Amino acid sequence: MIQSLLEYFNITSTRDLIWLSIGLIAQLSFSIRFLVQWISSEKARKSVMPVAFWWFSICGGTLLLAYGIYRGEPVIILGQSFGLVVYARNLWLIHVERRNAPI
Repeated sequence: MIQSLLEYFNITSTRDLIWLSIGLIAQLSFSIRFLVQWISSEKARKSVMPVAFWWFSICGGTLLLAYGIYRGEPVIILGQSFGLVVYARNLWLIHVERRNAPI
């Protein structure tokens, strides 16, 4: 069974298995951001986008980009490249807003 799964996902080496693990961890990290956003919104009783959402986006997106590059997946590479720009920009805007906030 495990051998069949490895063959199906074209895992032919330890390196491939490590990268598959990185890809799965990346997707988990990327998915956690929605849980963080949902919990924050439920607590606030309104839609909230916490800073942790953007940090999980950056972490998951970076790892998914690395995975996509390793696997030669152009759809993942293009999607994550654009996403990382958006996530970084949002973190920068939050940083500037906090820096300029009155004390």
